[in-house]
Amino acid sequence: MKPEREPAIPHAVAYETIASPAPGPKVVGSNSGSTVAGVALTVRRRGRLLSSALGVALAVSFLAAVGIGAVPINPATTLRILGHRLAGLSSNGIDPQLDAVLWTIRLPRVLLAMLVGAALGVSGAALQGVFRNPLADPALIGVSSGAAVGAIGAIVLGAGALGYWTLPVAAFGGGVAAAFAVYGLAQREGRVEPVTLVLCGVAMNAMCGAAIGLLISVADDAQLRDISFWQLGSVGAATWELVRVCAPFVAGALIFLPSRAKALDLFVLGEREARHLGVDVEKTRLVVIGLAALATGACVAVAGILGFVGLIVPHLVRLVAGPGHRLLLRASAIGGALVLVLADLAARTVAVPREVPLGVMTAIIGSPVFLWLIRWSRRQFGGFA
Repeated sequence: MKPEREPAIPHAVAYETIASPAPGPKVVGSNSGSTVAGVALTVRRRGRLLSSALGVALAVSFLAAVGIGAVPINPATTLRILGHRLAGLSSNGIDPQLDAVLWTIRLPRVLLAMLVGAALGVSGAALQGVFRNPLADPALIGVSSGAAVGAIGAIVLGAGALGYWTLPVAAFGGGVAAAFAVYGLAQREGRVEPVTLVLCGVAMNAMCGAAIGLLISVADDAQLRDISFWQLGSVGAATWELVRVCAPFVAGALIFLPSRAKALDLFVLGEREARHLGVDVEKTRLVVIGLAALATGACVAVAGILGFVGLIVPHLVRLVAGPGHRLLLRASAIGGALVLVLADLAARTVAVPREVPLGVMTAIIGSPVFLWLIRWSRRQFGGFA
């Protein structure tokens, strides 16, 4: 007679158990369920604390980013200007020059950085969940490169039928095409192998790089200056119009991706198991990839290619808040906004009067952090799952 199989523990519960700070002695029998519930409660509390801490840090970083520069603006003046502009409060005592600098130059730039960072953070967390791959992010699997091809193609071809919406729409089309091409090539018998996905992403990035090189070879001088912006990344050209163009795309991802959190939690068990538990796997996959590509395409259209944000932020959040996507998606959005606001602040202040490209700054910050995550994961768990 064969012995009964021990019931499998969901990956999310197993991860929460491993991540608990100080596990006590092993508990068997009827108390084991309460132990797992207690661990899950602890992780949820840490997640809520993390979200609150990230929100406070983002607010402080916002005030610092709009106040630091060639014309310094203290936080009290910043709040007075915002009160005047947004709530119609009195403008007595407000320097018109400070008002113009904050409202016309710095505030659109900081808000655009927040939107782009939030979109990349939440997109990276959602793609890692739907692909069940910790290396999935908009840049690594070709979404960013595909979006760049779409945007650069629109620049070189002179497409402008939709006005300000032309580049976001073109970038979205390129990002969606690249994402589904990578997914289709990496899929085998209904499953996506992590290594195959990464290799297909590398190949897609190479193909998109070749396409960008071809477009550059036929571009004129004015177009080349615009194209260099997409390749290096920057929010220095931010205007209120760009913020208005980017905001609806990012809002769609921030609103609708968290609604798939429960389905993404079940994806951890595998697509077949998730389907048996009532998840519409195909619809969830299409919605998540489409929303991530939509947000990433808008980000590439207004800020160029920015790597590592969507890769490292979800990992760092997961270390504290656990793998539950309800908290992970929200905290990754806030964390991504925080990282990009600070990266942009560093980009425009570390080499005054010059400005370091934002894409270079995110790579300088992100690559060492990602290498540390790899080494830490190998020491703790033997590598990424």
